[in-house]
Amino acid sequence: MENRVEELRKRLGMNQEDFAKALKVSRQTVSSIETGKYNPSLELAFVISDFFGKQIEEIFIHERSCKDEKK
Repeated sequence: MENRVEELRKRLGMNQEDFAKALKVSRQTVSSIETGKYNPSLELAFVISDFFGKQIEEIFIHERSCKDEKK
């Protein structure tokens, strides 16, 4: 799953440490989310979407493969 967390964080002029403090997670968690090594829990995804004032789907992009699509 891809995401726009890094892009949105940088638009606000925030570094990973400050963003992590705002979310009450570690800087390593933010780094892992931004690099796609970790998908946040649904609860954390909502916290992130609330922080940016955007819907989850605007931040986290999940592209379904053809075989996953319902017909």
